Amino acid sequence: MSTDRNIVLFDLFGVIARHQRPGALKKMAARCHAPTDTFTTAYWACRPPYDAGRQSAPEYWTAVLRRLSLSVDADTIEELRLTDIDSWSRVDDQMIAYVQSLREVAEVALLSNIPSDHADAFLAAQPWLHNLDHVAFSGKIKVAKPTPAAFHHCIVAMRAAPTDFLFVDDREENVRAALATGMNGHLFTDRDELAAVIDTWSTTQRPRGNDTLPETGSACLT
Repeated sequence: MSTDRNIVLFDLFGVIARHQRPGALKKMAARCHAPTDTFTTAYWACRPPYDAGRQSAPEYWTAVLRRLSLSVDADTIEELRLTDIDSWSRVDDQMIAYVQSLREVAEVALLSNIPSDHADAFLAAQPWLHNLDHVAFSGKIKVAKPTPAAFHHCIVAMRAAPTDFLFVDDREENVRAALATGMNGHLFTDRDELAAVIDTWSTTQRPRGNDTLPETGSACLT
C-alpha cells in the first residue's frame, strides 16, 4: 500500500553528475606505466567491493596494482585515489537546479554507487546534497545497486512504501531492480523527458511498479 507520498529517488552519475572525466583512465594508466586497456580492466574488475564499502581506498588500489603485477606504495595509491576522485567530480548544474526545484512538489532523495571516500569528497564540494530528504551512498550503506538491499535501505530509512518512490537512473539494470522491489522507475535520457514523467506521476494515481522503461531500450552503462 502506498502512503500517498511522492519521493523521487535519483541516481547520481549519468543523471545529476557527469560520467567519469574523459582521459582519466588513460592518465591513471600512464602513472602506473600500464597500457590503458589493461589498466581499465583492472580498475573495473576490482571495483565492486570498493563501491559497496567492503574495501577501503588503499585496499582497492592495492588490489588494482597487484592485478597489474606492479609494486604497491602509499604515494602511488594516494595519487591514484585523488585522481580518481577528481575524475568523478563534475556535475550538471542545470540538473542540480531542477532537482532542488522538485522539493516544492515532492520529497527528493539520492541513491548512488560511490565509494565512501568519494562520497565524502562529494558531500564537501556539493552543499545542495545536504538539503535532500535522504542521501544513500553505497560505500556508506555497505550495499550497491542493483542489489535489492540498496533500494530497501531507502524504503526503510524514509519510512515509506515502495510505491511512494519514482526511481530515476541511466542504467536499465538498476531501474529494473527498483521495479522488482515495487518502486516506480524511469530510465533517464534527458531532463525534459524526466520532467514530463514526474509531472504526470506526481499528479495521478500510481499503479504498483509503473514501468517507464522503453520496450526495447538499451542500458547506458558506466
